[in-house]
Amino acid sequence: MRILIADDEPAMHDSYRRSFAGQRSGGGEALGAMAADLFGGTALEPHRGDTAGFALMHAHQGLDAVAEVARALANGEPFAVAFIDIRMPPGIDGRETAQRIRALDPEINLVIVTGFSDFSPIEISKVAGPADKIFYIAKPFEVAEVTQTATALAKRWEIDRELKAARVTLAAQVVQLKEQSAELAANESRAIHMATHDSLTDAPNRLAFLRALAERTRAPGLFATVMVDLDRFKLVNDTLGHLAGDALIREVCAILHRSAPDQALVARLGGDEFGILFETSSEAAGVMACERIVSACSVTLQVFGNSVQGGASAGVVVSEGGQGRDPVDVMRRSDLALNDAKRGGRGIVRLFDENMDEGIRFRRRVENGLSQAIAKGELSLVYQPIVARDTVEVIGFEALVRWNTDDYGAMSPSTFIPIAEESNLIHELGDWVLGEALDVVKQWPGQYVSVNFSPRQFRRHNFVGHILESVERAGIAPARLQIEITETAIFDDAERAADTLYKLRQMGFRIALDDFGTGYSSLYNIRKFALDCLKIDRSFIDGMGRERESAAIVHSIIHLGRALGLGVIAEGVETEAQVQALKLAGASHFQGYFYSRPVAAPIALGMANARYLGGEDDIAGDGPTPPRQLGNGMMN
Repeated sequence: MRILIADDEPAMHDSYRRSFAGQRSGGGEALGAMAADLFGGTALEPHRGDTAGFALMHAHQGLDAVAEVARALANGEPFAVAFIDIRMPPGIDGRETAQRIRALDPEINLVIVTGFSDFSPIEISKVAGPADKIFYIAKPFEVAEVTQTATALAKRWEIDRELKAARVTLAAQVVQLKEQSAELAANESRAIHMATHDSLTDAPNRLAFLRALAERTRAPGLFATVMVDLDRFKLVNDTLGHLAGDALIREVCAILHRSAPDQALVARLGGDEFGILFETSSEAAGVMACERIVSACSVTLQVFGNSVQGGASAGVVVSEGGQGRDPVDVMRRSDLALNDAKRGGRGIVRLFDENMDEGIRFRRRVENGLSQAIAKGELSLVYQPIVARDTVEVIGFEALVRWNTDDYGAMSPSTFIPIAEESNLIHELGDWVLGEALDVVKQWPGQYVSVNFSPRQFRRHNFVGHILESVERAGIAPARLQIEITETAIFDDAERAADTLYKLRQMGFRIALDDFGTGYSSLYNIRKFALDCLKIDRSFIDGMGRERESAAIVHSIIHLGRALGLGVIAEGVETEAQVQALKLAGASHFQGYFYSRPVAAPIALGMANARYLGGEDDIAGDGPTPPRQLGNGMMN
């Protein structure tokens, strides 16, 4: 430890040398206690002549002392303590010496040694402070007084340096964490943008349009939903090529943005189809806005040096918000109007009319039939296994409802589930599914059953109590029931959903977020809700081999799930290539036709007892893979 002595009297330098050579008075113990009181901690051991820890540097004038401090700093060997005489004629005095040394080295501890001073301690502290780094010793001093002061201040200087280094390290780590957080936020923003925007035009895609439409249906006021389709687009593709077709799509998208009403949302839904959403005061005003849009598209465009006559047809439905309208049904009605416009010729706008919708009458017949399906015994459940990635162990089954009708034969769940959801029939249907699934799971040796719950079921009064009562009545442990909830179900009332899911998890139920990536989730949602696993929507799995965006989204979801300690189930796995890609990405569980089609309860019991799927020879239901049935919840 380096110590600087600044004094104009040679005798004083000899005194310092003798002091640090081991001379001491009997007051050392007392001074050690005083040092403890002054600097904190326990009393220091008295200095007993060991000078190996100190290196003394002597200066006879203030300017020499300042030069020594500057030299020491330049060499990377700073002084821990400087003992400074207050009077050092003919040069600068101790006050100015202390001031200049402090300006050079803010960390050094200064000890003013004086018998008489022209300056008060406060005056010296003002120019050479801070006060906790400047101390005073009166002449004549005791040996122990000097050695104890030097020992205590040197130790403190050493600790201060360590703390400063620790703070620098901590500050660097904070900066690194902030950079990582910013990078994560940027990656999330890019992933969300990729998932919700069309890669060709950078306009919002179908997912974003449906999301905006769902939000708009919940707000009061009239709004228009428009479907726009290009006229003669296939002719451009066939004669000029797909690159020309892509260029035409971009040109028309720009025209739609310019001609649509202020604040309108213009989205590319796929192919040459666009969707537009805007506020309107009446049906007539909505139709007039669409006619202006169609007129703006009827221009001659230059595409790769070729003149192309643009044109479009549109179908519009004007709806009243705040009435719980199904956004998919609103789009369907707009699409019906578009089809009527295309049947009527080109460049036409059609307003939706109920007479266009044979589907409405069909829905009424389905609703009436569904209300009697349970009593007639027309409903059944099938079970699709969920397997572990590496061992192919069957760890659970998803229960899927099927309806074999008298009038229409086997009806797709994607047809009757939305109809049930729009009415209170979903509660009766859901209760039947849950009861049947719990009866079957009792026969399995340990697997869980995964049951889908629709948004309306999830919002049911005392949903938690109803589920708990059902498993207790069936004699099933809560851990053997996995509750599958879509993002839509929890988005409507996030606070209530978070509380409901927390209660279910506390009771031991498993929670899966179904069709992840197609709804409203963000990192905030995932952190907020009590979940066990994420289920990647089958549309992303299906698109992995064809679309860079789908593969990127799948990888992002898997990495997110693993980082948060959640399982990740890939749905809709159908090919060996998908299996290998998902294994490399890190998905924990698989579900899909590659392993097994949904099977009846007796076959599911055999799989459960066998526990493992041994390969393609053991996959249930050999033969050509049937077309996938699209949809969410019980609709798989």
